[in-house]
Amino acid sequence: MFRRAFLILQEAVRARAFPAASTAVTHRGKLVGLKAVGSYTYKPGACEVTPAQIFDLASVTKAIATTSMAMILNQRGSLDLETPVVEVVPEFAGVDERRRRVRLRHLLAHSSGLPAYEKLFLHASAAEELLVAAFRTALVAEPGTQAEYSDIGFIILGVALARIADEMIDQFCRREVFGPLGMSHTCFNPPAMWQSMTVPTVDDRIFRHRTIQGEVQDENASVLGGVAGHAGLFATAHDVARFAHLLIEGGQPLFRPGTIALFTHRQPLPEGNSRTLGWDTPSSPSQSGKYFGPHSYGHLGYSGTSLWIDPERQISITLLTNRTWPDSSNQAIKQVRPAFHDAVMEALGAAL
Repeated sequence: MFRRAFLILQEAVRARAFPAASTAVTHRGKLVGLKAVGSYTYKPGACEVTPAQIFDLASVTKAIATTSMAMILNQRGSLDLETPVVEVVPEFAGVDERRRRVRLRHLLAHSSGLPAYEKLFLHASAAEELLVAAFRTALVAEPGTQAEYSDIGFIILGVALARIADEMIDQFCRREVFGPLGMSHTCFNPPAMWQSMTVPTVDDRIFRHRTIQGEVQDENASVLGGVAGHAGLFATAHDVARFAHLLIEGGQPLFRPGTIALFTHRQPLPEGNSRTLGWDTPSSPSQSGKYFGPHSYGHLGYSGTSLWIDPERQISITLLTNRTWPDSSNQAIKQVRPAFHDAVMEALGAAL
């Protein structure tokens, strides 16, 4: 069924857009596609990938782990989206009065006024130092007025959720999300026995001076011990598809349908924002391609990962790659990903 779509991935491997890719497609409650292509690296004789391989999800962590934790806490009445961040994380307060107007909702919707990214790891040798730097990061806009995708915001959100739950995000999600869904190869900080099953992400010659395999690629998350709100989750494509299927089917037993609707609805403010509470939505042009419907939602990861869901057509497409190998300079995935999505949607008849 997906011959042309899989050929796109195989050609991308030959063109060195990424060494490896693993994909899972669900449609109307069934896993209809599961395929892996390529090898761990470009080195001759490198281990070939299968659907059993585990990938660093990078920022897809924000959707699957952090947002899921926020959804569950919101359902239980523990998390009010309008709570000022300083009430949960008083260290976030500062001389800038605008900081007191940042709500948890703003962090989820990337409209907090915080910048997109800072190399906090360059000046922090320990987790506490990095968190202090994140808490002190200056706002660049009035909260709620500008959409700026922010890793810093999700680092702070991860701290806030851990304090509300009195439990770290990795422990919470293992018990409340991954375990109940049978996501048996999904976790933060994969155990040593998984290393050979985990695809390497980068030949880090600048910060850690080693090949990064089985540990988080994101440097800020690395200093935070591999557990953070913005990155750190590892999974197989099949496990990610299990999670997507749950959302399409209404969320039970984890989420109420109303909670899914609340968190996957595009935020009205700031104007032109494509973000929901923890997810993104298709905008033109979109990495989701041209066929995902107006109520679709998804998320990308820096390492070359993505998940897109069309709830009306009951379709999910998971695509995991290590496009950051050996470094992050290669941007070819930006052309491969929408072409692959379009080919899958056409094969499913969803292009009509």
